[in-house]
Amino acid sequence: MNKMIGEQTIKFDSKPKIISSAAIVGPKEGEGPLGEYFDKVLPDSYYQEQTWEKAERKITQETIELLMQKANLSADKIDYLLGGDLLDQTITANFVARKFARPYFGLYGACSTMVEGMILGAMLIDGGYGQRTINFTSSHYQGSERQYRTPNEYGDKYPGYKQWTVTGSGATLLAKDGQGPVVTEATVGKVMDLGVKDPMDMGAAMAPAAADTILQHLNDTNRNPVQYDLIVTGDLGEVGSKLLRELLEDKNIDISEDQDDCGLLIYNSDQGVGAGGSGCGCSAVVTASYLLPYLNNNRFKRLLVVATGALMSPLTFLQGESIPSIAHGIVIENDTQNNAIGNQEFEQRQKANNSNGELNR
Repeated sequence: MNKMIGEQTIKFDSKPKIISSAAIVGPKEGEGPLGEYFDKVLPDSYYQEQTWEKAERKITQETIELLMQKANLSADKIDYLLGGDLLDQTITANFVARKFARPYFGLYGACSTMVEGMILGAMLIDGGYGQRTINFTSSHYQGSERQYRTPNEYGDKYPGYKQWTVTGSGATLLAKDGQGPVVTEATVGKVMDLGVKDPMDMGAAMAPAAADTILQHLNDTNRNPVQYDLIVTGDLGEVGSKLLRELLEDKNIDISEDQDDCGLLIYNSDQGVGAGGSGCGCSAVVTASYLLPYLNNNRFKRLLVVATGALMSPLTFLQGESIPSIAHGIVIENDTQNNAIGNQEFEQRQKANNSNGELNR
């Protein structure tokens, strides 16, 4: 049976359910407009560990444990783990996976990894290869700066177009049966590269990939932007979001009233984060803790999450290479017969949210 729609979009006949989600973040993220939504906010970025890398590992492990606790499931009930991060050889995901001793796929899509994992998890379930998958990602500001650019101790200048890597981990649990929003479609992106070489200007590097995936998704599904309650990009930030809208306007597609960005939602403008947030943890924690309740409570009917990733490495940009990028899109819809989170809880969390973090609705 052909499950493809158009050229790049997959239709999931079984509509895998997102039966649980969890997010743990660092102190800076907790101080932002979405602080009340996260499951846990850390007191400091070391989290009682000796290194930032070990702290990221601890955050991720606890996020998965919390995810399973919410679903009232033990690790032996999980068919596959799908995870990745930003560190070399995806060491966070690899080291965390050994704790749970389940079949594991290590992924690297940079900041698009969360949606990449959700797409592959939905494919496994829809294809009959398993009943439950955990999809997880993480990032850490200090660890990422040390690896990709320069350690913070060097005191490098922070240009206004640079984005702040989110410290945090997000995870979702997809299942064949259960309660929660359903995954109905996914558009797998292509690697794009328009020649951006500045490793601090990731928004500009990733915007073409986001535009290409959104345009392809709309063409494949024969829809227009207003048929989504929200099109949310992963971490284009202020610079990339502006470029995205301009690129789509050139194709006669106006998303100005229908698009928001996780990198803009997670921080306040006065937190000194440059153009906004980024990192594997950015779209993961915002989707897991903030966006999914809108579907659970009938506030949204259809959401398109387009996570973007800059596929660079220190080696390539120091050798003068440009930055190839990727964007994967996933459609998550409300399942009115399977409402997982009560309206009362959602209302309480919504009232606690700072108005600066409101969606553009």
